[in-house]
Amino acid sequence: MDGHQKKVVVIGGGFAGVNLIKSLAKDQRFHITLVDKNNYNFFPPLIYQVSAGFLEPSNISYPFRKLYHHKKNITFRMGEFLKVIPEQNKVELSTGELYYDYLIFATGTQSNFFGIENVMNKAVPMKTINDAIELRNYILQTVEKATVTTDPAERKKLLTMVVAGAGPSGVEISGILAEMKNGIYRKDYPELIGQPGGIYLIDAGTKVLGPMSEQSQAYSHKSLQGMGIKILLGKSVKDYVDDNVILADGEKIPTKTLIWTAGVIATELPGLPTESIGRGRRVLVDAYNKVQSTENIYAIGDISLQTTDPAFPNGHPQLAQVAIQQGQNLARNLKHIADNKPLKNFSYYDKGTMAIIGKSKAVADIGKLHFKGVFAALIWGFVHIWSLINYRNKLKTFFNWLFAWFTKDVAMRFIFRPGRKL
Repeated sequence: MDGHQKKVVVIGGGFAGVNLIKSLAKDQRFHITLVDKNNYNFFPPLIYQVSAGFLEPSNISYPFRKLYHHKKNITFRMGEFLKVIPEQNKVELSTGELYYDYLIFATGTQSNFFGIENVMNKAVPMKTINDAIELRNYILQTVEKATVTTDPAERKKLLTMVVAGAGPSGVEISGILAEMKNGIYRKDYPELIGQPGGIYLIDAGTKVLGPMSEQSQAYSHKSLQGMGIKILLGKSVKDYVDDNVILADGEKIPTKTLIWTAGVIATELPGLPTESIGRGRRVLVDAYNKVQSTENIYAIGDISLQTTDPAFPNGHPQLAQVAIQQGQNLARNLKHIADNKPLKNFSYYDKGTMAIIGKSKAVADIGKLHFKGVFAALIWGFVHIWSLINYRNKLKTFFNWLFAWFTKDVAMRFIFRPGRKL
């Protein structure tokens, strides 16, 4: 490695980290080391389709080493971040240590269980590829057990699924579970037709898809109810005890399945100054994404809390587009530092928000325009498939998506790795 190259260490290979690296990859003034606890990048917006068996993990994942094996100034280190020592420009990892000229945190968020221990231990989150595989296996095992149990109350619990959190992830997994229940499972499990059970979508807020437009909220609410989903708003989960989801008002829902999409919290970053940590453990950064009270440490994506953008004085939404744009802007600024040029403040360009409800039901808010139904579903499909990291993933996902669209079926209902015991 050229001794004059600046050592850039990037912790986290999600949207923010990968887009920063992509923007720096051809600049030989930088040597970049990507650190991630997994050896692959994955596409979180399609996690729910892996959970439901509509896509395989390989459709939305790609190995880092293969992604960068032609880039001489990029290396990959698999390991978990343990601690940063700013005064030494050093990070400690589970697999060793690294020194840096610039350190960039792009570690994202994790599920927030709000301190409810039973929920943390028993609910199924939906944040990672491992979560998605676990959820797929768990759902299939649950339904299989429902086919053989002779206890009506037990069967109802097995066939009742509760989704906590009515944001995009909660809406999307609820919708796809309803389509499976009303379509695929009728063919695969004819012995369960007409059996009691159902899908509940619960949120402490008063609206489905709270951040989206009122038109999108109303259409989504009506569509979900039309699919047979029971929506409980203004209610929060207090506990999950003895196969009962207990709500704050005392209501109980007997179920074997609680899917948790109710909130996220930033990953912990030991070693950063305490004054640089804000609400939700997000890292306070300036207009260039530099961490407050540090000199050469940056944070981008979901983990950063930036209040300098006039359009977002309370911080940016934790969305993929924010992460992508922050990664690109920071890469430009690192080049500007090398060129002794003025830095550019980050300003988020909102490209819109969308969510899919079912095969032909979706909503999209793009600027002042609002779309719903089949056209919005096509927009959603195009945007998400196009955003996958390489052409192999795009093609595989496109054909799987088309197959499921036209056949109303999916062939990937395998229990390869039975996990939880029922």
